[in-house]
Amino acid sequence: MKARQSAIYQSMADDLRTEYDLKSLRVRRLGSGRKSFGGVTVRLEPDVAEIFPSADAVNEALRFLIRVMRDNQAFAPTAQANNLNAEDD
Repeated sequence: MKARQSAIYQSMADDLRTEYDLKSLRVRRLGSGRKSFGGVTVRLEPDVAEIFPSADAVNEALRFLIRVMRDNQAFAPTAQANNLNAEDD
């Protein structure tokens, strides 16, 4: 196994041009300190994350919740007005 890895490493090392300055390369940071490229990253708690198989599933559930909330807000003023009228009686 080590001989195979060594052979792969040597073949990769031979392909590198001498004009490449690898000392100026920076290690890419992982985690919350990482640069964002226009997207928003949200960290889910483990118990929530195990419910959703993918980011698309999370987005779908959140969009559904947004629709439900908007629909309920549309009915809320009517419900409040009905409650006020019932209290007056």
